[in-house]
Amino acid sequence: MSAADVALSPARDGSIGFPGYCRTSRNCRNSCDSILVYLTAVGSVTSVIIMRILELDSIASVKLRIQTCKGFVVKKQKLVYGGRELARQDSLVKDYGVTSGNVLHLVVKPSDILVISVRTVSGKEFEFHVRRHRNVAYLKHRIAKKGKGFVDLESQELFCNGEKLEDEKLINDISNNKDAVIHLLVQESAKVKPKPIEKDFELSVEAAKPNVTTIDGDKSSVEVAVVAGEPPRLGRNFSLDPIIGNPRVTLSLVIGNMIEATSDGLKSGNSPIRSSEGTGGAYFMPDSSGDKLVSVFKPIDEEPNAVNNPQGLPVSSDGEGLKRGTRVGEGALREVAAYILDHPRSGPHILTGEVMGFAGVPPTVMVQCLHEGFNHPDGYEGTAKNIKTGSLQMFMDNNGSCEDMGPRAFPVEEVHKISVLDIRMANADRHSGNILISKDEEGQTVLIPIDHGYCLPESFEDCTFDWLYWPQAHQPYSADTVNYIKSLNAEEDIKLLKFYGWDISPKCARTLRISTMLLKKGVKRGLTPFAIGNIMCRETVNKVSVIEEMVHEAEDCLLPGMSEAAFLEALSLIMDRRLNGLVK
Repeated sequence: MSAADVALSPARDGSIGFPGYCRTSRNCRNSCDSILVYLTAVGSVTSVIIMRILELDSIASVKLRIQTCKGFVVKKQKLVYGGRELARQDSLVKDYGVTSGNVLHLVVKPSDILVISVRTVSGKEFEFHVRRHRNVAYLKHRIAKKGKGFVDLESQELFCNGEKLEDEKLINDISNNKDAVIHLLVQESAKVKPKPIEKDFELSVEAAKPNVTTIDGDKSSVEVAVVAGEPPRLGRNFSLDPIIGNPRVTLSLVIGNMIEATSDGLKSGNSPIRSSEGTGGAYFMPDSSGDKLVSVFKPIDEEPNAVNNPQGLPVSSDGEGLKRGTRVGEGALREVAAYILDHPRSGPHILTGEVMGFAGVPPTVMVQCLHEGFNHPDGYEGTAKNIKTGSLQMFMDNNGSCEDMGPRAFPVEEVHKISVLDIRMANADRHSGNILISKDEEGQTVLIPIDHGYCLPESFEDCTFDWLYWPQAHQPYSADTVNYIKSLNAEEDIKLLKFYGWDISPKCARTLRISTMLLKKGVKRGLTPFAIGNIMCRETVNKVSVIEEMVHEAEDCLLPGMSEAAFLEALSLIMDRRLNGLVK
């Protein structure tokens, strides 16, 4: 059973009690301004959940209501209404304009890891984790390696619904159904029982447990239950080419190797694997062996609110994205821009050399890709009309994301480097789920920022930084970080983006200039990431941020027809005054 299936199981009118909801009498309900909304999980249009909530409920309390009734965990949920994500947890439902009769779209994050529990007839039990992108050969190898009583790999066969599975088959592609039972036939008696992995963001075990049956016969059967997503369709026709916006640009060796490895994977018949996370279409791209992921492809026509979005989100009516100040179809450009502007501490630029950037944004490039494994609602013909344009980002090995553990264990410098990137890029979507955790060669924790499709917006309205609430944000920047910030130059960055093919809009360019100005002026006065981030982020949906107040004041100072330079000069004086007052 999928996450969506559980979410959309038949439900009564949501009159069950929840925090802040009055049930004592009809008059009490009316005085609390209760409203009736319809909740639908993305990707499903078959049924909905009826919920009764309050206008004065916060977004967090609505998510808690969903968690209590349906088994979802609050921090793993996203709610979308009217093409906009309800991201500010403390803001009220009414602040987002939600009224009775509205439809809220629910996005949940299922696990990409399965736990396989194997028990032999002699009573021995084995357990191991398997990622969805692994293939059947890897699964057989793990079982054979764990269970010493099993025969060699050559004599093992896996069957699903009577069909033999080839070794190259991916775990995620096992069945067209949401639930699949794989039967591994071996020469020695064994019995396998499935169980879903226990993580804080998963559905409850009882809710997700599939029905498992056994097959009687001369050979012993091993049963492995796998919750699989919709399988991509394997095809022979494919293409993958980088998009070079400037003939003078030469891609670095690391970018070239990533493109070549991705192309080799497609050439070997390994289909893209659609991610089970997020609100848009994102595809893991395997290498030629199928055992290793090398990149992640995000087509622009499958972004949230785009025409071919595979998650079922509504198409944007005015072209605006999930975050205010962004446009549908520009997410890939922003992904690449974050990589381009993530300058290294020293050495050549990351697109022409091999030096990683200050914040560690993975290598990213614009590409065109053709494959039938992507979302093609109108059918696949293998022609030019099926070619997808999007961002291709290097897949980074990781141990999960920051939302899988508490932030206190993160090194201060690792948190600070991401804060510098987010403030400078005015990130409208920095949450703990898009910061990966890894280890360097010395075993030290490294944070890797990903998902930058909502950077450089046209306004500051939706800027959100999860690290703002981490203890590291209250620590001052180190001398090395301050020197790096001093070296930043917004005008050079705008020229650099244009050189690489993005003629950034005047509003986005203004955002970059303002955010860079604030960052540089803030560190000059010794302000912490928390202090600077608080200036950029709104407390609630309807309360403008300090940076927005500064911008409005500067705009009010100008006469019609005055230049952008005059605006920035006025803003600089206003910002100095406000920051000096903050320091005092």
